[in-house]
Amino acid sequence: MPKSIHRRGAALLCAGLPLLFAAAAPAAAVELGPTVAVSPKTSPFADCKADDVASQSGTNYPGSEIEPFVEAAPKAPARLLAGWQQDRWSNGGARGLAAAYSFDGGASWKTVVPPGVSKCSGGAYLRASDPWVAISPNGTSYFMSLAFDADLPDGRFGANAMLVNRSTDGGRTWSSPVVLRRDGVGKALNDKNSITADPADSRYAYAVWDRLVDYSLPDGLTGGGGRGARQRAAFLRSISAGKATDAPARADEVFFEGPAFLARTTDGGKTWERARKVFDPGPNAQTINNLVEVGPGGKVHLFFTRIDSVGRVYIEVKTSTDHGATFPGAASMVSEVLSSPTYTITPNLEAPVRDAGILFDTAVDPATGTLAVVWQDGRFRGVEGIAFSTSFDGGKTWTFPIEVNRTPANFNRLREQAFVPAVEFVAGKVVVTYYDFRNDDASGELADAFTAICAAACYWPEGWTVGRRLTGKSFDLAKAPVARGYFLGDYMGLTAAAGKAVPLFGVTRATAGTADLVTRSITP
Repeated sequence: MPKSIHRRGAALLCAGLPLLFAAAAPAAAVELGPTVAVSPKTSPFADCKADDVASQSGTNYPGSEIEPFVEAAPKAPARLLAGWQQDRWSNGGARGLAAAYSFDGGASWKTVVPPGVSKCSGGAYLRASDPWVAISPNGTSYFMSLAFDADLPDGRFGANAMLVNRSTDGGRTWSSPVVLRRDGVGKALNDKNSITADPADSRYAYAVWDRLVDYSLPDGLTGGGGRGARQRAAFLRSISAGKATDAPARADEVFFEGPAFLARTTDGGKTWERARKVFDPGPNAQTINNLVEVGPGGKVHLFFTRIDSVGRVYIEVKTSTDHGATFPGAASMVSEVLSSPTYTITPNLEAPVRDAGILFDTAVDPATGTLAVVWQDGRFRGVEGIAFSTSFDGGKTWTFPIEVNRTPANFNRLREQAFVPAVEFVAGKVVVTYYDFRNDDASGELADAFTAICAAACYWPEGWTVGRRLTGKSFDLAKAPVARGYFLGDYMGLTAAAGKAVPLFGVTRATAGTADLVTRSITP
């Protein structure tokens, strides 16, 4: 069962935080800033020949910018840094990754390409994915990426690496990348990385990811063969069901493993410690979506999705009190993830949407250390909604999940879906962003970005405001790049800056296979 506020936890909270159980006050008017374009009008890789697009398999979507992340400088919140995938491929990754910086609180942005990641930026690899950025208190900035070559025809993984670029001038210029981990053809995939800088101590930054080793191919080959984490979970559920009905011995073999890895810098990114395994879920199980939040006192909270050996999916957390040197004790469970059978599909044609199913986003209140997690979940309506849980004791116990997206009921239940959430603490309030289909009609697969905000009693649905629309007009999700479904990203960006939330999210254009990135400040 998910850990939650039970009798002991409720008594503790009543004694220590009585005001949180008061009825939520009416929310003040939410102010939205103007919509600002972040991504460039022309791809920085438009003239690149180094990756020889025509020789690669799959469909490339030039001019598409997807899967963004954004961060504000802790001591200079007018300074913002963003990263994204540039020119997405249909079968994995993009031609490269790009970044943009803003020195005026997001009113204007300048694009720059961190060097040495993919071939289009002077690197050794054909493709790149999973851009992530972080900023230390002294302004040192980090750009982390997964760089890789395409899978081989027999299904083995291409060579791949975890890379980190560093900037000391707010993102205007970048160093060549440091290689945190590299694997050659066939054996393993380093995947779903993130990087977090300690917001109070510029010495520390933490890079985390899962390292998947897949033993499922015949004749001793290793590799992914196009199988993603959801497919592995479904596979494990199927062989688990088979065990109950005298399945063959093959159900007891080890097919894959996926422990969490961490690399740490203790000198502001000048050097990095050797990457090490910090959590191993065991055989036929894996982690994915490893994320770090650093709370007051330098506590390092490592969150991850854990897929167990029978295909169940959980969000869990481990905590370090020595700046990531050790993560003692068992992981605490935030919640089981109860996805809808189809994840997100479009409301009219019921086409698949590449969403954030089994993934999540996290936040920590820098003043109190309160933790928050949001994820997609199907338990509330039978379709994907946005679940929220919070912890007041450093991640040991968690509140029961509630739905916070406030998407209105619709005769077409698929127009009630909400997907790809992000969460942030902003001036003591909780801000969540997400997409939904509430404004869809027969003219397309129309989606919008929304925000929901809570000022108090955030563990009750009544504590949350009705969602405010962030997009000026609906966009047709069916115009997005296609990568196992219409795809704007496994995650979107959201950061806090000077009392405002700054989201970074994708919208499609009129031309099929294109997407732009925009921001719009939220003053809760």
